[in-house]
Amino acid sequence: MRILVTGAAGFLGSHLAERLLLEGHRVIGVDNFSSGQPRNIELLSKHAEFRFVEADAAEPLAIEGSLDWVMHFASPASPPRYLKMPLQTLRVNGEGTRHLLELALAKGAKFFLASTSEVYGDPLVHPQPETYWGNVNPIGPRAIYDEAKRYAETLTVAYQQAQGVSTRIIRIFNTYGPRMDAEDGRVVTNFINQALRGQPLTIYGDGSQTRSFQYVDDLIEGIRRLMEVEYHLPVNLGNPEEYTMLELAQLIQELVGSKLPLVYQPLPQDDPRQRRPDISRAKALLGWEPRVPVREGLARTIAYFRE
Repeated sequence: MRILVTGAAGFLGSHLAERLLLEGHRVIGVDNFSSGQPRNIELLSKHAEFRFVEADAAEPLAIEGSLDWVMHFASPASPPRYLKMPLQTLRVNGEGTRHLLELALAKGAKFFLASTSEVYGDPLVHPQPETYWGNVNPIGPRAIYDEAKRYAETLTVAYQQAQGVSTRIIRIFNTYGPRMDAEDGRVVTNFINQALRGQPLTIYGDGSQTRSFQYVDDLIEGIRRLMEVEYHLPVNLGNPEEYTMLELAQLIQELVGSKLPLVYQPLPQDDPRQRRPDISRAKALLGWEPRVPVREGLARTIAYFRE
């Protein structure tokens, strides 16, 4: 297949592009390096069937030739990043999604949207199934990402229903692994890098808030399986094993081999108190569930950051 992947220099986009290339597909990667890393493109460029286009995915893309898939993974994803780029985040998920859906329509290609568990906001239902509508502050600081992704999902469903585009939507829960940007400000990278530097680990709030962490290889496997199924509604991809931030800090300290003090900071506005996916739909539809235990995945990620 010939596949367009936006956000190809990013953490998830580069892993997806690499998997597709290893399977023998041709990949056109798009990125403007606003949050992606050039070294990821250098890695992908070693494959003969990879072509890179440096461009802003919020703008219309002129792609010659046929396409089988348009896969939209371009967007800042960590709160520190999207809070620094509010308009860019809104545009790439709003206008960018529309332009890419138009491209898929024009090429007769299928469209794949990388959405997020952030569409659930600070959930009042736990764990979160795809049928839950969410609890999102539409004008809060996180809305530039949360509401942009919710709108991207609405656009995707509308193009499927009104224009007949074959679409897929995944809601990605916290994912970690090699190639994460050490400075992206997310909890796994914060804890690992603080621990490796011998610095105190920063806990926001009292540390009782929870998240669920899946290893990147499991996510990519779920994506590939969904590409093979004609299903147009959102699918949660995440690990239902739930950790408090204090538990995660303790586990990373154990794996790094350093007992470090904890520093407490105020909880950011609208930070979700709990997050855990209901993956019943992915299990039934795809025969998918995470395979890499959190302890093993974190050990691999720590080894990557040590290097």
